[in-house]
Amino acid sequence: MPLTPDMRRSIDQIRDYLYGGGYPDPVTNAEQLSFLFFFYLVEGIDAENVLKSKVLKTPYESMFAGEWMLKNPLNAPSPDQKTIPRDRFRWSIWAKGLSGEGLVRFVRDEVFAFFSELGEQAAHNFMNGARLTIDEPTVLTQVINLVDNLRLDQSDSDTKGDLFEHVLKQIKQAGELGQFRTPRHIIRAIVEIIDPKIGETIYDPAAGTAGFLVMAYNHIRLANSSPGAIQEVEFDGKMQRRGLGDKLSVSQVSALQTATFFGNDVDPKMVRLATMNLTLRGLPNVRILLRNVLTTTLDLDKRAELQLPAEGYHVVLANPPFSGRVDKDRIVDDVKVGTSTATELLFLKYMMDSLRPGGRCGVIVPEGVLFGSTTAHKELRRQLIENNRVEAVLSLPGGIFQPYSGVKTSVLIFSKGGNTEKVLFLHADNDGYKLDANHDTPIEQDDLPELVAAYRNKDQLWNDWQTRDAEKIWTTQWWFADAATLRANEFNLSAGRYRPMSQAAVEHRDPQELLDELAAIETEIVEEVEALRASLAEQAV
Repeated sequence: MPLTPDMRRSIDQIRDYLYGGGYPDPVTNAEQLSFLFFFYLVEGIDAENVLKSKVLKTPYESMFAGEWMLKNPLNAPSPDQKTIPRDRFRWSIWAKGLSGEGLVRFVRDEVFAFFSELGEQAAHNFMNGARLTIDEPTVLTQVINLVDNLRLDQSDSDTKGDLFEHVLKQIKQAGELGQFRTPRHIIRAIVEIIDPKIGETIYDPAAGTAGFLVMAYNHIRLANSSPGAIQEVEFDGKMQRRGLGDKLSVSQVSALQTATFFGNDVDPKMVRLATMNLTLRGLPNVRILLRNVLTTTLDLDKRAELQLPAEGYHVVLANPPFSGRVDKDRIVDDVKVGTSTATELLFLKYMMDSLRPGGRCGVIVPEGVLFGSTTAHKELRRQLIENNRVEAVLSLPGGIFQPYSGVKTSVLIFSKGGNTEKVLFLHADNDGYKLDANHDTPIEQDDLPELVAAYRNKDQLWNDWQTRDAEKIWTTQWWFADAATLRANEFNLSAGRYRPMSQAAVEHRDPQELLDELAAIETEIVEEVEALRASLAEQAV
């Protein structure tokens, strides 16, 4: 069942009600909604497990069996009562039977504590550190009624996932390290280029709300669906193909649910949002770790304990934080690139090392990474080109990350090991959405499908490139540069550097392209000034 306009309106109504009720932070609101969705769905999940245990004759005790020791005496039905039946924690009982101050007190002191205790027994504790922040009685009562009216238990996993994505779209602010929600159509294009397959391990070291992992899951299901199990659904104003994955075997489905997807994030709220996003998609056992990969390492024993692949990942997909900096003393040796403390460089180094031999990576980077002139920038690009195979660079339009940031970005596509012989450069002027302050209005012009197809046909394009007439004006949105040319340009990977142009075009470059380059250079200068300031401060001590 596709996401309906009524469902969207219901989510918008909840958002507006929270905002009007004095809760303006969209990240916190999304987190609180994820808890309420979880409380709602758990009752049905528990009932299914009870039924399965009877059919399969396997032991299972309902999470709602037994007694609960009350945390707050005011929640007792009578003054001398210290426990209540755990059955009272079913959504159908407390959400429908309480309101006002009593509802706030019971949810805050008992419901959150009950599910946190259950989380401690699970593979990963989704509720760790969770607390109720919607503590205005009228607002909480109304929001719970609105969530109940969504009837989540009657929706399939795709619909529930799309509904939660609609919640996540309201997050329009960047985090402290420069992390922000990646547009889903950009993620889709990257995933289609990388083409993850069943049996591969897929990793996002800066998972955010798990957009890359969800899209990789959808991609694998679509690739393993018969024609009758593929449907067209509308999302973000565009039609998308989605498959049910009916050709996947039982063992393959099990592998997708337990041994395929991996991720981390530094923000507890993002970990919770990612976990709920995956749970609603039918991936409740995927573990998103609360971890900063730039400042912590995991030895082999810890990786084994967490059931992480010891040999590295087949696929890494990420949009790591831009513009952040890490204290020099906290950076682990594995990710160091010279003296740089810039997160975009450190994350790229980490991802290079996280791949298994032959593994593939698709990562969004700010433009400055491609042509920055610092020693760290040049060294990282040298390692990329001489110790790995850089397959392609996809130059994205400026403004695709509005309203979070106007930074110009590109996508690096590379595989682990070997060395780079040639690089395919792909240039997108339009991504299917109006490049304005909100970047959410669909338009007809969309270069991404054609550029994804060009990547898939890159071997034939290389032949066409070698036999081209160099005297003719080059009009296509792809071109190549070989390794010798890259070395001669200090391993510069900026697409615009190698674009074939007529003399007139050389003399009259696109003003927007020039502004993007200037902005990236300005960012690099600011980073270097900050690094020098920190160095001088250390010497003064």
